[in-house]
Amino acid sequence: MAGRLEGKVAWVTGAGSGIGRAAAVALAKEGAKVALTGRRAAPLEETAGMIGGGALAVPADLTDAAQVTAAVATVVDKLGRLDIVVSNAGLNAPERRWAVLKAETISALVDGNLKAPAYVAQAALPALRKSKGIIVHVASWAGRFIGHVSGPTYVAAKHGLVALSHTLNMEECGNGVRSTVVEPGEVNTPIMDLRPVKLPPEVRAAMLQPEDVAAAVLFAVTMPAHACINEILISPTANRGYLAEMARAAQG
Repeated sequence: MAGRLEGKVAWVTGAGSGIGRAAAVALAKEGAKVALTGRRAAPLEETAGMIGGGALAVPADLTDAAQVTAAVATVVDKLGRLDIVVSNAGLNAPERRWAVLKAETISALVDGNLKAPAYVAQAALPALRKSKGIIVHVASWAGRFIGHVSGPTYVAAKHGLVALSHTLNMEECGNGVRSTVVEPGEVNTPIMDLRPVKLPPEVRAAMLQPEDVAAAVLFAVTMPAHACINEILISPTANRGYLAEMARAAQG
């Protein structure tokens, strides 16, 4: 039986691990041909191996606009079209609070979490207009709610990414292009290794898993063309932020 995305081409950034890898596998299972982008070729090839035939590794530094443009051109040239973009690449750093932030850390976080997704959207739009396609941005709970855990630069950049997604719908809905932003709470991915305070395995097991976010991505991209899922806000059932607030309330 044909999958729901048979005949479609998807491009997934940050596809070498975590949410990007899970999304790429989920899209491929539904029949899409999948292009995989990230800085390092080896993790992309690992993801391609998990998918099997139809996966194309396209290494690129997404903070370099010229490399992003070249990557899109490669995807369209090799796979013939572009219907779905999962703009997932992002990063954080252990040095998060204003008291310890350095200029180079601020620059890296803005480049990776806001400028890179903007480059991806700008470069992909011509192909998405032709296919009346969809772009899904993986932002964060920190892009909807201001908190201290992720750090001020990450929070600001992810808020910007949420706004970016909505502006795409404002300007491009007339061209049949849809934009969805997914805002997950804590997800058990390698980025958790950069937390200043390391979390035990049982805590990470209770978080969202990459496959949970991939399922949200798949939901958005398999909606009919006349329906746009503007935002998806998803968190672990055991939301540690809420639990901490309730504990403080009980003491007050």
